[in-house]
Order: sequence, then structure tokens, then C-alpha cells
Amino acid sequence: MQDQEKTQEQVEQVVQPEQTASAESAPPQPAPAGPSVEEKLAAAEAKANELQDAFLRAKADTENIRRRAQEDIAKAHKFAIENFAEALVPVKDSLEMALKLETPAVESLKEGVEMTLKQLTAAFERNRLMEINPMPGEKLDPMKHQAISMVPAEQEANTIVSVLQKGYMIADRLLRPALVTVAQ
Repeated sequence: MQDQEKTQEQVEQVVQPEQTASAESAPPQPAPAGPSVEEKLAAAEAKANELQDAFLRAKADTENIRRRAQEDIAKAHKFAIENFAEALVPVKDSLEMALKLETPAVESLKEGVEMTLKQLTAAFERNRLMEINPMPGEKLDPMKHQAISMVPAEQEANTIVSVLQKGYMIADRLLRPALVTVAQ
């Protein structure tokens, strides 16, 4: 509609000089009236209301997303250990059953402990809790090992001589370094 009005005005501008040259005494023709000031104001107010409504909806959506994200984070913190706890419950049950025996034989007690250790190892593996047990002769890795002492040895310097305590990692994060002695 505005394009038609612009075209009409351009035509009138071209036609007016020709009419002026041919008939100077003719009264000028009024330009076609565009939208009135009231109509422009009403259109601007409608547009402002529309934009304000869109802004309020976007703000509410953002607040809802932020709130949901905070709730999800809180639930993740609260229940992060749930899978690991489910894996450890059978281990606890096995230990309790072993303690209920009145007079266990050494052999059956040893067998029960071995089975319980297998359950615990399986629980660790399912939850990505990995053992760090370096072999003698491996290079000392300060990201996984903690050297307790240096001893004279017939192997390369800064290599592991013995492991005093195993270390553990959860996925790629160190939980506890392996305690080792290293060669001088």
C-alpha cells in the first residue's frame, strides 16, 4: 500500500510540472491523503503492545528455563551417588550374612570374602571407579602416583620400586593417588 502511494506521488510530481506549463491558472490538485496521525498512532501503539507482549513472554520463558536448570542440578547433586549405592547394597548384604554364621570354617569364610570382593570389584567397574596399581619399573606419574620415599635400586631413576597402597580414579578424575616408593 505504501509502494502504491509513493508511485502515485512520483507520478503527480512528474505530471504537475507539465500541468503548470500548460495551464498556469488551474487550481492545484490536493495530494491524496495518507493515513492520518491518529491511524499512525494507533498502529504504533499496537506494535508497541505486541513487542511488549513478546518481550514479557521471552522473559518468562527464560526464567522458567533457568528455574528448571537449577532444579535439575539440585537433583543431580542429590542423586549422583544413587547408582553406586545400588551396586554396594549386595556387598553389604553378603558381609552381614557372613557375620550371621555361628562357627564359620576358615575355608568357607575365605570363599565368602572372595565372592564379596568380586561383588565390590564389579560395583567399582560399573561405576567407573578404576584401580591404580602400577607395576615395578613403571615411570613415576605425579598425576596418578605419590612418592613416599626414594630408595636405592638397580633400576632407572624415578621409576616405581614398590606399591604401598593402591590408588583409585573415578572416570578420568583422581580420587586417591597410589602411594609408591621410587628409585633414586
